Amino acid sequence: MAAAEPKPPAGAAAAGRLARGCWSAFWDYETPKVIVVKNRRLGVVYRSVQLLILLYFVWYVFIVQKSYQDSETGPESSVITKVKGITFSERKVWDVEEYVKPPEGGSVFSIITRIEVTPSQTLGTCPESVRVSNASCDTDEDCVAEQLDMLGSGLRTGRCVPYYQGSAKTCEVWGWCPVEDGASVSQFLGKMAPNFTILIKNSIHYPKFQFSKGNIEHRKDGYLRRCTFDEVSDPYCPIFKLGFIVEQAGENFTELAHTGGVIGVIINWDCDLDLSASKCNPKYSFRRLDPKHVPASSGYNFRYLGLGTPGSSSALAVVALKEQGRCSKVQGSFPSWVMGGRPPPCSSGSCCPRFAKYYKVNGSATRTLIKAYGIRIDVIVHGQAGKFSLIPTIINLATALTSIGVGSFLCDWILLTFMNKNKVYSHKKFDKMADAPEQTVGPELCASEPSRQDSTLTDPRGLAQL
Repeated sequence: MAAAEPKPPAGAAAAGRLARGCWSAFWDYETPKVIVVKNRRLGVVYRSVQLLILLYFVWYVFIVQKSYQDSETGPESSVITKVKGITFSERKVWDVEEYVKPPEGGSVFSIITRIEVTPSQTLGTCPESVRVSNASCDTDEDCVAEQLDMLGSGLRTGRCVPYYQGSAKTCEVWGWCPVEDGASVSQFLGKMAPNFTILIKNSIHYPKFQFSKGNIEHRKDGYLRRCTFDEVSDPYCPIFKLGFIVEQAGENFTELAHTGGVIGVIINWDCDLDLSASKCNPKYSFRRLDPKHVPASSGYNFRYLGLGTPGSSSALAVVALKEQGRCSKVQGSFPSWVMGGRPPPCSSGSCCPRFAKYYKVNGSATRTLIKAYGIRIDVIVHGQAGKFSLIPTIINLATALTSIGVGSFLCDWILLTFMNKNKVYSHKKFDKMADAPEQTVGPELCASEPSRQDSTLTDPRGLAQL
């Protein structure tokens, strides 16, 4: 008698039935079943959600955002600036060449409004600034010889010497002396600065749409020589007074001129290219960019080397510019003209000095250090252009029509979760029909029970009603 074949484990049989049931359910086709629910409150929710979705797409997406357009952000841009004006301090008259840094006329430039001048600095020994950490001392033992502080003014000699004024003492250093805190003289240049005029010439180009435009009106009657910017009457005259820019940024000019600061001039080009080019106009706004309420980093200043001081008696210690290789010598002594006077005439074969950072006094290398406070102007250009395109229009229309179905999903959730007869609704909503009498038997995870014949009332169209 043959031995009986071993039966497979019960777990393996269940797993096989589950797999067959899921495989069969994978090939099922689902179609919505229309059930008309006679419930006024649910109907109000359904139509309200549809109306809100429709208003969102019509008003916000298509009208406000103009989603029917193809768009381009960040135009190609060029900025040219030019400052005009003259001012004076306690010691001299200042023109554009002296108070505008750098002079090239780019999108970022500084207008000097106050300076602290440390004249006649020479290489030697002097007391360190009291602002430097560990510079204060009582005896020579407190100062380490040949120590170099990266935030200091020079190389320490190891001696403790009296400070420039008062009874304090600091370590002696070898460097450019006297240090800035010891002998600086302040000069204010901001008396006439509010009347300085700034021409901001801006041109933009949107390569996707091959559209270009500038912010200056094309006129040949000397219009720019007599106009200043006005948003209503002269929008294409980009000549701004410095005081106007500071005022529009919400700042006090006198305070800003003393401490310095950074002001942003923002030019925005938002262009609807479905309209005429005359409708694409620049919009200007102004605001302060540096954190003025943070004491550690408020204000704006920088240092540079000046040309010298009055009273020096030596000639320039730099190589003069040679004109066409025929310049044989430097003509004119340095101090007689550099601080506001007129330069001496150049004779044949000589060169007039143009700029110097170092000079000699009694054979010693000398310089003038200037700490400048000013108003830095940053011209920032941005914008967006849009033009009708069929592709984004179709995409957004399809999205709108699809989103209207959210109302049905929300009402189905309310119907099957919170209504009193939610089990009855669930039974009527979900049904299953087999193509043949045979029914695949499988776990309930993947196959639902066959439906029983419903005794639901139907309207003449065949729609189930509740």
